[in-house]
Amino acid sequence: MWEPQARALRDEFRLLRYDTRGHGLSAVPSGPCTQEQLAADILELMDAVEIRQAHFCGLSMGGQVGIWLGANAPHRFARMVLCDTAAHIGNPEIWNSRIATIRVGGMPAIVSGTIERWFTPAFIAQAPEVIAWVRQMILDTPPQGYIACCEAIRDTDLTEQASRVNAPTLVISATHDPATPPAQGRLLASVIGGARYRELDASHLSNIEAAPQFTTAVREFLSGAAVPAG
Repeated sequence: MWEPQARALRDEFRLLRYDTRGHGLSAVPSGPCTQEQLAADILELMDAVEIRQAHFCGLSMGGQVGIWLGANAPHRFARMVLCDTAAHIGNPEIWNSRIATIRVGGMPAIVSGTIERWFTPAFIAQAPEVIAWVRQMILDTPPQGYIACCEAIRDTDLTEQASRVNAPTLVISATHDPATPPAQGRLLASVIGGARYRELDASHLSNIEAAPQFTTAVREFLSGAAVPAG
């Protein structure tokens, strides 16, 4: 999902991408996992490839992982980019319903609803090849891996920990995001000292729907340049 940014940034930065546990080629957990475990995966991976310190960019669940890392492993991260995320996402009823649906019907049972949350109707209509690629990515996700990460999000509230993030931070939200609305992004930015806030005309996967604007904002922030508001 980070390919638009990887293509644009690989000449300026050393990039490390990975599959979250339960997704892609990573092992599927046998039961629930926590955001602390997902964050520990990143620290262990950084140790394995001998990265002492890095910038971090995460979206949605990955943004929550970033909050945890910023609060609990501040010496490992120079700058944080937290995208389309919040300290607390949704409510238990939403996640329990989604989990139950997957247990009965697998990933096909949620793929259409997920696409509709992740992208605006206009983008769905104008970018069928991108939508087909994302749809297949969802269908290829192991159901138990997706469920385990849903449980991690359901059980996470990082409101107190977010206030302990002290690395320079950019919070990116999307105007039409139903999962983590801009109000939640602004709240997150307000509790992180000195955080910058940027809002893009997109839905939940703003790094894909508004890729040029997203990439520019990330590049400028990681390079130390001023990031325009709005």
